Amino acid sequence: MKELERDLGLPSVLAISIGAMIGSGIFILPALALGIAGPAVILAYLVAGLLVVPAALSKSEMATAMPEAGGTYIYIERGMGPLLGTIAGVGTWFSLSFKGALALVGGVPYLLLLFDLPLKPVALGLAAVLILVNLVGAKQTGRLQLVIVVVMLAALGWFAAGSAPSVQAANYANFFADGIGGLLAATGLVFVSYAGVTKVASVAEEVENPGRNIPLGILGSLAFTTVLYVAIVAVLVGVTDPGSVAGSLTPVAVAAEVTLGQAGVVAVIFAAILALVSTANAGILSSSRYPFAMSRDKLAPASLSEVSERLGTPVASITLTGAVLLALIAFVPILEIAKLASAFQIMVFALINVAVVAFREGNATYEPEFTSPLYPWMQLFGAVTGVLLLTQMGTTALLGALVIVVGSVAWYLVYVRPRVRREGVATDAIRRQVGRNAITDTETTAADGHEVLVALPKPIGADRERSLVALAADIVRPHDGRVVVARFEEIPDQAPLTEAATVQSAADRDFEARVEALAEELGVDVEADEVVSHDTKHAIVNFADNHGIETIIAEHEPLRLRSRLLGDPVDWVVRHAPCDVLLVDNVGYDAPERVALSGDGGPYDPLAVRIAEAVATANGGTVSLWYPDEKGTTDRQQRTVGDYQSELSALLDVPVDAEALRTDGGRPSDPDLLVRRGADHRLRNALLDERPVVPSPGCTAVTVYPKTDERPPFVRRLLERLVF
Repeated sequence: MKELERDLGLPSVLAISIGAMIGSGIFILPALALGIAGPAVILAYLVAGLLVVPAALSKSEMATAMPEAGGTYIYIERGMGPLLGTIAGVGTWFSLSFKGALALVGGVPYLLLLFDLPLKPVALGLAAVLILVNLVGAKQTGRLQLVIVVVMLAALGWFAAGSAPSVQAANYANFFADGIGGLLAATGLVFVSYAGVTKVASVAEEVENPGRNIPLGILGSLAFTTVLYVAIVAVLVGVTDPGSVAGSLTPVAVAAEVTLGQAGVVAVIFAAILALVSTANAGILSSSRYPFAMSRDKLAPASLSEVSERLGTPVASITLTGAVLLALIAFVPILEIAKLASAFQIMVFALINVAVVAFREGNATYEPEFTSPLYPWMQLFGAVTGVLLLTQMGTTALLGALVIVVGSVAWYLVYVRPRVRREGVATDAIRRQVGRNAITDTETTAADGHEVLVALPKPIGADRERSLVALAADIVRPHDGRVVVARFEEIPDQAPLTEAATVQSAADRDFEARVEALAEELGVDVEADEVVSHDTKHAIVNFADNHGIETIIAEHEPLRLRSRLLGDPVDWVVRHAPCDVLLVDNVGYDAPERVALSGDGGPYDPLAVRIAEAVATANGGTVSLWYPDEKGTTDRQQRTVGDYQSELSALLDVPVDAEALRTDGGRPSDPDLLVRRGADHRLRNALLDERPVVPSPGCTAVTVYPKTDERPPFVRRLLERLVF
């Protein structure tokens, strides 16, 4: 492979970054922002510049860590995965398209000061020419860009220096007349003025000493441009009568005419046309590369990454971008174009800040030469203020951002997800944190076994009774606890609960004798009890509450007609019990030595882990960690899950092994007992996929339901299922 010579020094980096920023932000937006915030537009430019700092620092860090990658979309996609990469790619594409449209719609009025021509047809004609230029492969050279930057700075410098003596203090009166809301709305509007600050990252591979020159170039150009914007807007407001510039299509030319005469107007027109045509051309060039890059990553149709053999350019990508640009110019008012351009840029900058956190917290190789100070507070500030700023920009901006997000998510679900199995380092960072949280919870969770209730809502036979009591005995034995075996008899509501109902039958006496024999056999304290009620499920819960029961053990009930019509009584007990509930699919329990622990697509439930450990310890057995062996699982995910299982194994006092469950119907080795987490019904409507299918174990299965106040919150359970 040939290597690129790193020959761009700090001056070149500064020129690229400054040139990418100066354009519509100063020649067009001041007039639009004045109509929103009045003289406080000066402060709006300063605040917008400060709010860009976190994204500038974050982009600088990622550019020095991945100087060969380039591009906001690439960083976000690699850091946060295909879903947010899709949102970022589409959002950045639209942002650059809107910025290009804004440059043309806003630049043509400066040209019309010299020639009497219709605005929109001229803008559409210029756009068509620039689209053709990009299609045939002509590109802007670095030398031309440098000339444009020098001309712009010279013209703007002359305007600022020559107009400063004419500033009238009275023009700054009622500085905050539109309040903080007006200031924030104007800040959001002019935010796009700084969108080019991170453009240098796309040529990071060509920058010499990138660890020094990239952050200095980005931050230096941001500081310079912010001071320049604030100074020019302050002069512009100070030399014009209040309200005379607000809404003007050529605000800088209007101000130049007041102070510098016709020569100043010509200089400003020349600089504005150069800057805005350059910005529009760069916008078409860079925005068309986003569908191209997304197509190479399989996030968009392959046709968008095809390069014409004759022209050497991605014709489909440029054509699609050009069509969007022409539609924006033809049908969208300039103020709405500006708002949408800023809204999408704010959204992308917020994602840039989050991407740095993903890279830092993930386990991918990430070694930046420059690291952002005040991490992670700087990134958190940038992300939060970006979201807050979006809320102040009005309905159009919010709806535009929402449409892009919803549309991108829909595109991801329909097109990308079936084709792409990549994941970002953020997913793995979250997965590792979820695993750490699960380990911590397991360390602090005990299989409460001081008081265990074996609930028998109906006669089940001596063998099945013994299985339930033996399970309970293995749980209470380490704690010298007690097992209460209670038979619950339900009588019709019409029959009164009198003393006659409490008279023991022969079956009751046989039951007590069996329980007494089990106590001697199992070597634990086992007591028998009988309860008569009108409602068995309420009786079980009340018994547990009144007797300080810590765990209820009961058999799963088959769904009879009454259960289907009125609800499963076992589900009611699970939801209302003041303690843990273990539901048993009972096919026998005889000193199980091989205990399987099954998850549901997330970390193993801490209580289920402790129950499995207690049973294996009591019988000198082992615990086998079952996990789904799904196709498309990434290597990173396998490593992280493996690390979690290793930590969990080290935490337990019994031998542990891990066994993959094939999703093609293959059976794992036969265990003696299966312990699993109970289904979380809260997830059924939140997830499109069902929990992993566990083959029928061919043995007794214990389904564990921790008491309600110890179950993880819904958001955490959702995260567990999504990332594990």
